Amino acid sequence: MIVIVPLSAMAAPYAAYVMDARTGKVIHSQNADTRLHPASLTKMMTLYIAFEAIKRGEISLDSKVTISKKAAAEPPSKLGLRAGQRIALRYLIRAAAVKSANDAATAIGEAIGGSEARFARRMNRTAKALGMNRTTFKNMHGLTEAGHLSTAHDMSIMGRHLLYDFPEYYNLFSRVTADAGVRKVSHTNRRFLNSYKGADGIKTGYTRAAGFNLTASAERGSERIIVTVFGGKSTTSRNAQVTKLMDLGFRRAPSRAPLRKPQKPVYADVETSPSTPSTNPGSVAGGAGKTIRLVGAVKKSKRPQLRPGTAAPVLVATVQEPLVTNADITAALKEAVKTPEPQAAPVPNVTLAAAGGAVLRPALRPSSAATKPAAKRQKRVVEQEIVTRVSTSGGRHWGVNVGRFPSRYAAEKVLLKTALAEMSTLDGSLRKVVRRPQGFDANFLGMTRETADLACRRLAARQISCFMIGPG
Repeated sequence: MIVIVPLSAMAAPYAAYVMDARTGKVIHSQNADTRLHPASLTKMMTLYIAFEAIKRGEISLDSKVTISKKAAAEPPSKLGLRAGQRIALRYLIRAAAVKSANDAATAIGEAIGGSEARFARRMNRTAKALGMNRTTFKNMHGLTEAGHLSTAHDMSIMGRHLLYDFPEYYNLFSRVTADAGVRKVSHTNRRFLNSYKGADGIKTGYTRAAGFNLTASAERGSERIIVTVFGGKSTTSRNAQVTKLMDLGFRRAPSRAPLRKPQKPVYADVETSPSTPSTNPGSVAGGAGKTIRLVGAVKKSKRPQLRPGTAAPVLVATVQEPLVTNADITAALKEAVKTPEPQAAPVPNVTLAAAGGAVLRPALRPSSAATKPAAKRQKRVVEQEIVTRVSTSGGRHWGVNVGRFPSRYAAEKVLLKTALAEMSTLDGSLRKVVRRPQGFDANFLGMTRETADLACRRLAARQISCFMIGPG
């Protein structure tokens, strides 16, 4: 029997890279820094940016994406989307990750970046920030295009960042099948996932110019290996080569190694004007002059508007002129989060009655009243206990928690720093420290659900841990 292999696939250059995922150290390398066509391995970056955009609040998994004519016209592999069709982002992500659908990948890029060119610029900025120094993206799906090139080394870096930067989404790459909204889709790498012990991802790719590519990851015990192969002659031979390299990686990798997760990308700060499309990876789809700052010191804190009838002091400082002293901050912290302390119950006096019973009498205040006759004593004034409650008017039953800390002072300090950093959504909320058996919770209370959700998303974009607190 004669097997005919396409000449273009035979001509595709071979490259391979084997990495210990725990440390990022190379175990094997062959032509790993040669710039080649990545094919659908490109979608790893498309999905990485999608996860990043969801985390920053630019878009949500339930956002409805309108399919453009360009996305609908992409060649296979595809989901079969129609121009004008609206579909939730979560289904597009599943189709791109599992089926490697080109129309879904294009729709994701257009929804986040506004256009293919703008999204490609964001891909390249992200690649540079990740250390993928020999990668250039021109589109979001990986179909062959002049200048759209990467390396086996860079794609291994990409796979490692997907694994450690977004572990909550990584399970997508091991699903043999998935619901993509319009239909059920099957994984393009299901043969390797089903045949190799410990395999759990990541992405396949094929074009005539690229050959059969694969970035794969597998875990056995405490060891995890990432392998990338470019230029395979067929699915079968490529999988066999990846299996061979995986075995090599597990043999050579140390049984114990420290887990050193890769650093998340840090982007240069970019200003965007309304007339200039945004190239910032943090910008909202479409540009429109809105930019999420990822790096850059705050020059000046704006004064929040005071509520009618209040005259609360506001601490304002600039980088050049720090007007607030440590003593001022300490005093402000204590005042801002001060909670009513429970008053101690009166200690009863016990006087033996003639009949042998016990008569309980409240203890006298420390004053001269104790020496006066009972008839001349003034009536005891009962002090009222003032209880501060969070207003629940207008649905303000919600709040956010920004962490649990070993001391009240540490929680108060974080509350004030967070309030100054995120004035737009936290202004008007109550800063409150709640003591728990495990530590002190730092909470902002008295917010609407929408405000609490927006505050958490904005804090998450600043790398501040946050979760919402519901009513009760």
